[in-house]
Amino acid sequence: MEAYEPDKWSRPAMWQEQLPEMKVQCHLCPHECVLHPGQTGICRTRINHNGVLHTQAYGNPCSISIDPIEKKPLFHFFPGSGIYSLATAGCNFRCLNCQNWQISQVSPHILQHFDLTPSEVVQQALRHDTDSIAFTYTEPTVFYEYLLDTASIAKEKGLKTVFISNGFINKKPLAGLLPWLDAANIDLKCFDDEIYRHLDGGKLQPVLDTLKMLKAGGVWLEITNLLVPGYTDSPEMILVMCEWLVANGFADTPLHFSRFFPTYRLKDIPATAETVLIHAKAIAEKCGMKFVYIGNVPDLHGENTTCPVCRQLLIERVGYRVKSNYIHHGRCVFCGEPIPGVWQ
Repeated sequence: MEAYEPDKWSRPAMWQEQLPEMKVQCHLCPHECVLHPGQTGICRTRINHNGVLHTQAYGNPCSISIDPIEKKPLFHFFPGSGIYSLATAGCNFRCLNCQNWQISQVSPHILQHFDLTPSEVVQQALRHDTDSIAFTYTEPTVFYEYLLDTASIAKEKGLKTVFISNGFINKKPLAGLLPWLDAANIDLKCFDDEIYRHLDGGKLQPVLDTLKMLKAGGVWLEITNLLVPGYTDSPEMILVMCEWLVANGFADTPLHFSRFFPTYRLKDIPATAETVLIHAKAIAEKCGMKFVYIGNVPDLHGENTTCPVCRQLLIERVGYRVKSNYIHHGRCVFCGEPIPGVWQ
């Protein structure tokens, strides 16, 4: 007998295929888990119940907050605004350096959680006078159905929707989300498939496919690359990554190099050296990336936005706070250069 029984936070899952002997295959992400009755996928949220795949992550967010949008990070999308942010438990990665492992590496039914339908999420976002909703903190792909229903209602109410993701999602499910998304930040973990498998439990190519689809689909896109010493911080890898980004049309896409701090299963690795972050930024800019940021190091002032033509300071940031903004109607006020982004 299965221990699992569907409850109010369960739904039959999208993107499934029934197989012989009551097995079921999930086609949501590239893991393509094949599950026997009672088995749960790598994400810990999708389970085979009597030959039908169910999601256990619907209406039960474990984390809710009003964040500065810069925290996502999104620097070219309504800077200075607040964003209603939520997550359910679960993730389809197993990152050794996970910052939110307490909620990402467990099943939704393990944690205490809120009880919020998609309509109630939207009502709360409006009540808090936010302009947008972020699906974030864990991996929103694994609460796909909840995300999709919430995003569709949010759009009807005039709210923007933001996808903060590892990008490890199959093409057809992603295509189903595109009409409902306004912006995304994709965590491009590294540019080496072997390291992706060891450090994160995933693969590189599906993430690159996601980047291309989001950009082609008109979703405002920014990219984060965490520099983990000994894993993802080699100048050679950073160079190859940035060359690929420029060659594939991402030169205008903001790129955030983020400092690693010891955490979870990588507590013995030191924080990323400031010199490594500065060098990574120089490599990216030399390759032709126009908007390169350094995160998690306030003293470097690496989170300011500069005009790529006249080099004037356009947005000055102190932590997550916007101190000044000299972008007007999407242009540099000093030289008139269009600055890619969603500004108003």
